[in-house]
Amino acid sequence: MSKYKDLWIYIDLIFKQTNKEKIELSFNQIKNATNFKIDHSFLTYKKELLDYGYKVGKIKLKDKKIIFEKINND
Repeated sequence: MSKYKDLWIYIDLIFKQTNKEKIELSFNQIKNATNFKIDHSFLTYKKELLDYGYKVGKIKLKDKKIIFEKINND
């Protein structure tokens, strides 16, 4: 099981509830969803999010936030 599976499920839930194309989560929100701090391994695991229909749009290190985007399958 992936280290970030709980986060992917959380992101999927947010997208389905809000019906938005993009969402922004702070590192603290991610910590609350996963029960651990985001670390460098996120860069490796982020490709798993594609299986859920989303991608990492931008990582804002200064603001400690990540923008997630819905993948358009048009």
